[in-house]
Amino acid sequence: MPPHPKRKHSKGRRDRRRAHDALEARNLTACPNCGEARLPHVVCPKCGHYKGREVIAVEKEK
Repeated sequence: MPPHPKRKHSKGRRDRRRAHDALEARNLTACPNCGEARLPHVVCPKCGHYKGREVIAVEKEK
């Protein structure tokens, strides 16, 4: 049989282990072409521009 803990771990010890599990907010930057928030190093989903040029042709809404 595998070994079992001899004593119960305290809530403080348990919570210290989980201190790094919190979610972090995503780092968003403004698109230089349209100003929409987007992820860095990713093509803008609104206008399709990346590094000053159009990479993807995005259709305009009617």
